[in-house]
Amino acid sequence: MPFVQISLREGRTPEQIRSLITALTSAVTESVGSPKESVRVVVTEVPGTHWAAGDVTLEEKSPS
Repeated sequence: MPFVQISLREGRTPEQIRSLITALTSAVTESVGSPKESVRVVVTEVPGTHWAAGDVTLEEKSPS
């Protein structure tokens, strides 16, 4: 059972998240041949204040 986990900065619409789930499911079924029903996708949205690289959060990097 393929399991896809993706983390994104919060702020996408429900429609964008739904489209991403569909695209990821399709990519897994096409690339490894798993039945669609066995593909699991978990999308985690993370606030920009909780995601950092080089001690700088995404929130701090964003233009005001």
